[in-house]
Amino acid sequence: MKILAIIFSVFILCIAPFFGQVSLDLASVLDTKSMQHKIFFDIRLPRVVLAFLVGGILALGGLIFQIVFRNPMSTPFTLGVASGATLFTAIAIVLGFTTSVPLFAFVGAMSTVLILFSVTLRLSHHDSSSLLLIGIALSFFYSASLMLMFYLSNLQESYEIMRFTMGSLDIVGFGSIPILVFCAVLLLLVIYTYDYEVKLLLTSYEFAYLKGINVKKTTYILLFTVSVAVGVAVSFTGPIGFVGLIIPHILKSIYKVSADRLIYPIFFYGGVFLVLSDLLGRNITSHTDIPIGVVTSFLGAPFFIYLLLRSHKV
Repeated sequence: MKILAIIFSVFILCIAPFFGQVSLDLASVLDTKSMQHKIFFDIRLPRVVLAFLVGGILALGGLIFQIVFRNPMSTPFTLGVASGATLFTAIAIVLGFTTSVPLFAFVGAMSTVLILFSVTLRLSHHDSSSLLLIGIALSFFYSASLMLMFYLSNLQESYEIMRFTMGSLDIVGFGSIPILVFCAVLLLLVIYTYDYEVKLLLTSYEFAYLKGINVKKTTYILLFTVSVAVGVAVSFTGPIGFVGLIIPHILKSIYKVSADRLIYPIFFYGGVFLVLSDLLGRNITSHTDIPIGVVTSFLGAPFFIYLLLRSHKV
């Protein structure tokens, strides 16, 4: 089954750039003077790479959040990073700075990260639930502020804000890819560096303390790194839900090994899942693309309900 999954994943990654509203063939793509060549290398291929990197970051971020908060329902957006990015995007659109939306979204995400960790560092003792509660409070504040932005916006601005909240992988060229590559590598490097600590946290906080681990420092470094990587990803694509929820659970059920041994598989299959979701979104209808956030929600919501039912099964 694992071999078949790898073969299927590689197959999806290879064919994804060739399918969409305009079908491409290899001969046309190799002709440097053709329009198909430009579509492939300026739009389709960057889009697939973007989807793979963002999917990997979100899936791996979900795993770390589930480990740190010891909650199988945690996602990379639990702390309100996506809400902050969405609010600042709405502000940019209402103020007329539509060309600077990624910058505003990044500022919103990073502002949320800084607020979260500035507050929690003042706590006298480590308590991940306090960090979680602060994130929830910020999410409610951002939601109320976003409603205000909708109230102040006109019809076109409201549409643009709503479109961002649905997630989008629209991209031209490879300009933003190096930034995401850096974030993905940084995330993988930090998690690899703290592999031993992650393994102990999987057992319990108390066991990690007994082994001499600085739990507060470790969890904050992991959460900060994940939040920054997710914040950068969201600034380019908007919030894309459920990737960080379903991929870690699926991989753990397939491989049946400790989660610390699934770092690279979860990143890889998270990327493949988002590429596949985008491939479906681009080909279900012939006249328009379905927003990627809609596709992942359709796939993820039933699985989320399944997880709830299984967690409460007697």
